Amino acid sequence: MSEINIEAAKKNVDRVGFLDVAIDPESDLFEEVKRLKKEKNAVILAHYYQEPDIQDVADYIGDSLGLAQQAEKTNADIIVFAGVHFMAETAKILNPGKKVLLPDLKAGCSLSDSAPPPLFKKFKDEHPGHLVISYINCSAGIKALSDIICTSSNAKKIVDSLPADQKIIFAPDKNLGAYINKQSGRNMVLWNGSCMVHEIFSREKITRLKVRHPGAKVIAHPECEEVVLEMADFIGSTSQLLKFSKNDTATEFIVATEPGILYQMEKNSPEKKFIPAPPDNSCACNECPHMKLNTLEKLYLCLKYELPEITMDEETRLAALKPIRRMMEMSAALGL
Repeated sequence: MSEINIEAAKKNVDRVGFLDVAIDPESDLFEEVKRLKKEKNAVILAHYYQEPDIQDVADYIGDSLGLAQQAEKTNADIIVFAGVHFMAETAKILNPGKKVLLPDLKAGCSLSDSAPPPLFKKFKDEHPGHLVISYINCSAGIKALSDIICTSSNAKKIVDSLPADQKIIFAPDKNLGAYINKQSGRNMVLWNGSCMVHEIFSREKITRLKVRHPGAKVIAHPECEEVVLEMADFIGSTSQLLKFSKNDTATEFIVATEPGILYQMEKNSPEKKFIPAPPDNSCACNECPHMKLNTLEKLYLCLKYELPEITMDEETRLAALKPIRRMMEMSAALGL
């Protein structure tokens, strides 16, 4: 494959969101990625919702908390984040001296997009005296306006560790916030945001699945709506769902989260059956279109040419770093 002009490539990335370059069809991309990682001292961090090929080449696969922890402690010079934009931003916030790459800049997040920082700042100003806890699925701008960041793995324990009379704003996911309110007995003020993937699971279709699979357990992510969570035998983050499905005695599971996690579930428990919970539309499953923008081809080009790169101004980075650090400290203290 011929080399490209880097300056021209940067302009091309701005236009299309990823590096649009022809790849030799004879290339073994798995071997090429392995070679480039060693050559460039790079690490690939991938979310459970990525396509199987990306999960197979990743150095670490995890949920938001695990990925943030790995990003913080890596010794690599380059971090390739196979996930969505806010995840790569978090890695950059934690590693200002490292190059952080995202295979496709357009890999955004409906939940993150539901909380524009200027509107959220106004909302925050309308609730003086409230501590702001923001789910990690938010932009650097929202993190910079927050006091503590949390993930679905640690959110309840972080909330429970705070004084009972502490007033709290929880953003941006209303479903996760409502779930924590119910579990903790709190009355946190909730920002009206949600994830497009977890909002449209169909209670009726899940009920029909349970009739066809009477022994199956329903496991759900807390970003789902309450009507789905009420049906669940177990509720947890992606890593918690994975662990539960491996350790539980059930042999069939209806999984109410992005179906990318099923790849690891099937690898861990090949003797069990995993059924993606259907959405309330004509599709059979409920894939995140943003996560699936990343492909093995884009990841290879991203690593080869070190584009697209995540950048941010230092003032925003430092402001966003404080609540992330507080989450890390609280998670360590709570043994998470």
